[in-house]
Amino acid sequence: MGVLGYAVCVLGAAGGIGLAASSAMKSMARQPEVQGRLFTTFILASAFIEALALIGFVVTLIVK
Repeated sequence: MGVLGYAVCVLGAAGGIGLAASSAMKSMARQPEVQGRLFTTFILASAFIEALALIGFVVTLIVK
């Protein structure tokens, strides 16, 4: 059961990072002058999403 919970967390994180990357690329294609700020924001968002996935992993281990 723990592996299933972690799989759900990883799929959620992967989907979130994928959507963020897609939106960032589309925005950079439309307005290249905001690339620096947008890239920084994307990296921060990816880090937060990844942190939530790790929290899900820890909670899965605790509940198990």
